[in-house]
Amino acid sequence: MAFPATLLPRMKKAVSLEFSELHEKVAIELDGSRSLKTVMAIIGSLPIKVAINRWGDELYTDETPVRAEEENARSVVSLFDVAYWPEGSALCFFYGSTPISKEDKIICYSPVNMIGRITSQKTYKNSCNQLKKRMSTKKCRWCWASSRTWPSNPH
Repeated sequence: MAFPATLLPRMKKAVSLEFSELHEKVAIELDGSRSLKTVMAIIGSLPIKVAINRWGDELYTDETPVRAEEENARSVVSLFDVAYWPEGSALCFFYGSTPISKEDKIICYSPVNMIGRITSQKTYKNSCNQLKKRMSTKKCRWCWASSRTWPSNPH
């Protein structure tokens, strides 16, 4: 599906993050307003299947097939942000502080490209709590699959 170039910066895409070992799905909204090239590279690589790891209250993937340079990268993120980590070609899901966070700031290991938000936050927190228990012994696998695309409301 093609969209006019003027709509691309506002492009949003709903995707699901599936924790196969937990039999749970998490809704995520990709948003190209801050890192359009990165979001387009991710959309072009769907579905992505990879192991997931934990660093503090951040979940991040093993290396993905997505390749993107820093794009409006930042080192401080918000709760439930989803980002791409150019240094490791990984996806990051922030549901709390990292080991280097300070006070109420969630600080990343190195700059990340902001690509979206977790929209099913309650389910995600439940999944993360279950993953914490499993992460001490093995990696969990997940799949990120496309569901739909739409231009955001310009208002």
